[in-house]
Amino acid sequence: MTAHRRPLIASLLLAPLLLAGCAAAPDRPETLRQALLNLGERAAGRVMEASALPKPPADQVLLLATPEVNGELSIGQERFRESLTRALLAVSDGPQVLDWSDSMGEGGGENQWRLESRLMADGPRLRLSDRELLPYRLTLVLRRPGGDSVMWEESLQGALDATAL
Repeated sequence: MTAHRRPLIASLLLAPLLLAGCAAAPDRPETLRQALLNLGERAAGRVMEASALPKPPADQVLLLATPEVNGELSIGQERFRESLTRALLAVSDGPQVLDWSDSMGEGGGENQWRLESRLMADGPRLRLSDRELLPYRLTLVLRRPGGDSVMWEESLQGALDATAL
């Protein structure tokens, strides 16, 4: 084998290894996105099962209030709201979903529901050998627009991988 072919062969053999290393590198934004999507899907599933929400849900309008998100979780309100909105919109024959703010007024109609959400840290970080987990509690509340009485409430608990945040 000639001396000038050795570097070429070595380069060809190393290229797949380098590409495999790049493909295996952790992608934190994608991991966070997936973690939030999973949380949003769990929440949407619970909302669709709510006994207070008339069936079929396709005839209903969910007005999403600005979520309350604990800063210890390192998830912004908008990121969580987007995840929850996407999950609710992805429900087959699901309700219409609109962002809601108090400045929009009282609302109206028998088919409107205000969905409030609160994502809070639910304990100290759990340190494992390879990562940290952040326990959370997500509370979901359905009310009538302009009303104070709770029509339905549900809490979900879990833990987010801190390395994804």
